Amino acid sequence: MSISFNKTYIDNRLERGDEIGPALVKAIEESELSVIIFSENYASSTWCLDELVHILECKKKYGFSVIPVFYHVDPSHVRRQEESYAAAFAQLEQRFEDKVEMVRRWRDALTTAANLSGFDSHKIRPESKLVEDIVKAILVKLNRGSSSVLKGLVGMKSRVREVERLMCLDSLDVRTVGIWGMGGVGKTTLARAVFDHLSLEFEACCFIGDIREASETSHGLNQLQKELLRILLDEENLNMGTISASSTLDRRRLRRKKVLIVLDDVNDPRQLNVLVGDDAQFGPGSRILITTRYMQPLKTGGADEIYKVEQLNEDEALQLFHVNAFKDMCPTSEYTDLPRMVISYADGIPLALKVLGSLLHSKRKREWESELIKLKKIPNKGIQDVLRVSYDGLDEDQKGIFLEIACFYKGEKIDYAKRMLDTCNFCADAGIEVLTDMSLISIKNNYLWMHDLIQEMGRAIVREPKERGKRSRLWIAEDIRQVFKNNTGTGTIEAIFLDVSKITKLHVRGAAFKDMHNLRLLKIYNSGDELPEKRSKMYLPEGLSSLPDALRYLYWDGYPLKSLPSEFCRDSLVELHMPNSQVEQLWTEDQNFGKLRRINLSHSKNLTKVPDLSESPIENIELQNCTSLVQVPTYFQTLDKLTSLNLSGCSSLKHLPDMPVNMTTLSLHGTAIEELPASIWSHKKLVSLDLMYCQDLKNLPSSTCNLDSLQFLVFLAAQLLADFQNFPGI
Repeated sequence: MSISFNKTYIDNRLERGDEIGPALVKAIEESELSVIIFSENYASSTWCLDELVHILECKKKYGFSVIPVFYHVDPSHVRRQEESYAAAFAQLEQRFEDKVEMVRRWRDALTTAANLSGFDSHKIRPESKLVEDIVKAILVKLNRGSSSVLKGLVGMKSRVREVERLMCLDSLDVRTVGIWGMGGVGKTTLARAVFDHLSLEFEACCFIGDIREASETSHGLNQLQKELLRILLDEENLNMGTISASSTLDRRRLRRKKVLIVLDDVNDPRQLNVLVGDDAQFGPGSRILITTRYMQPLKTGGADEIYKVEQLNEDEALQLFHVNAFKDMCPTSEYTDLPRMVISYADGIPLALKVLGSLLHSKRKREWESELIKLKKIPNKGIQDVLRVSYDGLDEDQKGIFLEIACFYKGEKIDYAKRMLDTCNFCADAGIEVLTDMSLISIKNNYLWMHDLIQEMGRAIVREPKERGKRSRLWIAEDIRQVFKNNTGTGTIEAIFLDVSKITKLHVRGAAFKDMHNLRLLKIYNSGDELPEKRSKMYLPEGLSSLPDALRYLYWDGYPLKSLPSEFCRDSLVELHMPNSQVEQLWTEDQNFGKLRRINLSHSKNLTKVPDLSESPIENIELQNCTSLVQVPTYFQTLDKLTSLNLSGCSSLKHLPDMPVNMTTLSLHGTAIEELPASIWSHKKLVSLDLMYCQDLKNLPSSTCNLDSLQFLVFLAAQLLADFQNFPGI
């Protein structure tokens, strides 16, 4: 035993009957584990009994382990003080008849100790096997309680503890636990820490790393399988060809072994099938850990539990960065704020903290500042290469969705993002599910979230072409300004999102969009708080000769012209948003919108005519504060898909035609409407009707109200209150 452990106290130097002295008390209190050997004559020694009482008190107080060994004595005899223990206590009670409480403590200690899980020499033979099992148990308990495997691993203790909890180590079933998270978050480090912490508890252990990379080579998986079997079956000296997963003998041998297997960096369910197959082939109590960026292998592979590896918190991140940037040195006061900048940039990703810490190690403050400025412009390649592995595993549709989110939709409501993606014929629901499973995005409170470093990786991919006009997506105001200024737009550009609050003034040529024939998204908006008349900073002195026919989404806040180009083919357009525009009518001639679902011309105070939407599947029309609009087309009643119409603030509007039967929301707030169409009171799907400040509205009907779904009715006129009871749904 002295050889197996760093420090062992063996109590064979005290004579029988001596009281336990300070040295032994100190040894007990400083121990992580005590082994108590109960023999037939154990209870005859008051010294042994006092030692037992103190050991159990320390167990209760400090929580260290106790292993009882019942050597040629029945545990029940110890527990109940029977046979030789009964005889010993008969003598003790006579000897210490004036110390009844002390004798009771001895009895209680024996009962408590005998109830602990231990070793019985009657059941484990020969004695060499008993000793071997005891030594293994001691090693396991000391290793599980040891922090040495976690030395230098910041933030790992609680994570290791949680993974081990999910592993249910006391259960005899074969259990698989997945460790899932984004690239660089510390999955492999965590799995290695758990592996090192628990390896002594298993008969055979194997850690297989870089499975994704190895499986890309020919016969790579088969080689890994054979290596796994070689290690588990302890056949180091045998030829590869002599070991087979299909061999009856090898399967039988595996089923008798309690094994611990870690499969690191799995990205395909097939890898699990080849390497471990049915977990029934392993012995009782076996455990399999799988690290992956992808949820699908864990779902398909039947993981019993999945642990998501989260980013480090701020304190952990700062500690890890300090370890790598300053090593054993204490940073001087001039470095106080700089680490916080790195922590903010890395946002809890251990890989980034290690890479940047090593990069900045031994550098002066000025060099730190220079590197941090550079990082904002050029992402660190070492970090980006690790993160890009996940992107490279996507199909083309999924890559497109990922880049759209990275460039435009991070932080947006999930419903809006899905609608925009569907507008461009992406498979939004399926793609977002895949990206979520791969830890590239997450959804928090119905908003899309993406880690800053992953977003940076996606945007870096888009920025790979040096020429701005040859990039697929543009969102940086200066890049867009340069493309328009130099007229360098090409067919490569698919989407432009320009926040004009980031520029002072931009003059655009009439043919600016001529060569952007693949442009499907154009959003020109102002995120600032300027007044509507000052929001437009984009000028078209030559007018606008054309817009790309591929446009599916057009949003132009403050559009400065009276109409859209006549040559613009609207066949692909799904959404049209032109708030605060100078539009009088969209086109001088009538044209159909075959795919248009939403139109927003709110605050376009010069608008006099609504475009022909009779052939479109329009669902939502926003005409708020179009003060020059005097009529609504009669064909509106045929728009079967229209559910929402906002005419609030259309102060010149006096008449309203019949509305479609599927309407759910109608706002006439502040209009000059004198009378509502009679059919409106039969719209059973109408949920909200806003008649606030409709000063010219004569009355509501006194009967025939079938607005069963109506929940919100807003009006302001005393004479309209009389028939309020006719609206049962309110």
